[in-house]
Amino acid sequence: MSNDSAPVLLDRDGAVARLRLNRPTVLNALDEATAQAFLAAVRAVADDAEARVLVISGNGRGFMAGGDLGRFRADPEHGADTARAIIGPLHEALRLMQRLPLPVLASVHGPVAGAGMSLALATDLCIAADDAKFTLAYARIGASPDGSGSYTLPRLVGLRKAMEIALLAETIDAAEALRLGLVNRVVPAAGLAAETDALALRLANGPTAAFGRIKGLLYRSGTAGFADQLAAEEESFAALAGTADFREGIAAFFEKRGARFDGR
Repeated sequence: MSNDSAPVLLDRDGAVARLRLNRPTVLNALDEATAQAFLAAVRAVADDAEARVLVISGNGRGFMAGGDLGRFRADPEHGADTARAIIGPLHEALRLMQRLPLPVLASVHGPVAGAGMSLALATDLCIAADDAKFTLAYARIGASPDGSGSYTLPRLVGLRKAMEIALLAETIDAAEALRLGLVNRVVPAAGLAAETDALALRLANGPTAAFGRIKGLLYRSGTAGFADQLAAEEESFAALAGTADFREGIAAFFEKRGARFDGR
């Protein structure tokens, strides 16, 4: 995906994989081709043994404005087919993204609306520029959320607040998004790229196998029973106890130095 005109760009610098939404003239709105390209990019990262963190961002003046409403306006008689053609690959990509054994970091700025907000919420961590504006805008056009927004939002903010955000579809600024727990960090817009790179590098240099296990435990905790979660914790810790990164972490602890993890 090195073609700069492609709707999604993917490259890797060392252990950091970068996926960039690349339809800046329409605020990276999702159409069928973009959804398919997004799925292909996530699949490529899943198959890349050298990637230890995935960063998702958007080119231009915003992260993503949601679905490409022009596609629906152009063919109103086949709206359901258009919706499925966009949502299907997006959802497949999100299912795969949650299972990736490495952290997924969203770096967002400007408009983060509709499916763009859903995508940002679906990542493991999210860093936002102070100019980011979040809107779960589906109700404004008579639609309901996709992109896992209806799943992640109540888990992050609680049911009552999620109802308010989804039903009223009001715009939330970056400071309020941080207060609500929709994002992990807010940084000046001019420093977003540098702060994202620093966090991505920190994650890429971390214990990747442990990160993958941590993700799995946390994502299953919402539906697993207490006894099942305890069993999963035991199995996970025991598996990690045999890794090189665990041995390095133990050695670093006793030697009072920073650990040098290599992801094994």
